[in-house]
Amino acid sequence: MYRIAKANLNALYAAIAASKELYLPVRSAGKTNFAAWTEGAEVDLDTLKTVRSPKDAFFPQSENLYTCDRTDGKISITPEALQEKPFVVFGMKACDVRGVAVLDKVFLSEPVDSYYAARREKGIIVSLACSRPAVSCFCQTFGIDCAAPEGDVATWMAGEYLYWLPQSEKGEALTAELAALLEETDDAAVAEEKASIAAICDRLPLKGLSLENWGAAAADKNFDSPLWEQLYKPCLACGTCTFVCPTCQCYDIKDYSTGTGVQRFRCWDSCMYSDFTMMAHGNNRTSQLQRFRQRFMHKLAYFPANNDGMFSCVGCGRCVDKCPSHLNIVKVIKAFGKEGV
Repeated sequence: MYRIAKANLNALYAAIAASKELYLPVRSAGKTNFAAWTEGAEVDLDTLKTVRSPKDAFFPQSENLYTCDRTDGKISITPEALQEKPFVVFGMKACDVRGVAVLDKVFLSEPVDSYYAARREKGIIVSLACSRPAVSCFCQTFGIDCAAPEGDVATWMAGEYLYWLPQSEKGEALTAELAALLEETDDAAVAEEKASIAAICDRLPLKGLSLENWGAAAADKNFDSPLWEQLYKPCLACGTCTFVCPTCQCYDIKDYSTGTGVQRFRCWDSCMYSDFTMMAHGNNRTSQLQRFRQRFMHKLAYFPANNDGMFSCVGCGRCVDKCPSHLNIVKVIKAFGKEGV
């Protein structure tokens, strides 16, 4: 276990950024999101949840795939370069780290997505425990401990120090590079911080949220339930929930003209949109009820059925906080559980 005084964190950021790209929570225009660190940036490690998850670091909202160019009657195809420089994502919460594990199941399964795989290989996750979990948090439902986050390095803010614990080979290597700034210490302060976090979690209103009617077995059982007819109606199909979600992985591939050729790129998409997966013959999900059901059945039934029981929700609560209709996955879970009955 190591520690560094909070007053010296800028020196830590500069040391990391000297050899690697560094992304961490930055406050801008009144909102906190993960962004590249620059000298003078308003780093904000106190905000519990960034507006959007840090999954952009591994699965960007928009990224070029390749370029087709015509010059003197000849066509050339140039793939976009893969991530080559190591980078650090600093301050990810336990739920967001688990979100990356969900994305791994999708993009690192055969056929492996080379763009994502390159970022995972070069990326180093420095997680940060949640000092003050919020009323909209329910990560415990999915077996996530916000007081002991996964990641290559786990950190805790306690008193005047940030405590630092390497948890992988990548984490050990990064720790060695920063040895001049870190001092060894015991874990007494961290143990006290963990106990404090656990006490807060025990009082959260969603602590008892049950998944007993979800999982792989729910794929057939819940599909034709009349509850969907009641649940979907407030949905505006705005897609906000999918764009703040740390595990949503749907994307579209588009082309645009460069004047001398075509640039192909992919960008996030949403299963809540009427043109999602639309093909020449139309769309298989023709109603908002079907699209609404697809989103939650995928997270709570289809994904665990195909991924050894792992749910595609991490309980971060962003959709709870951001849905303009106050409709979210918690209400769906409750509707099919004891609360709904």
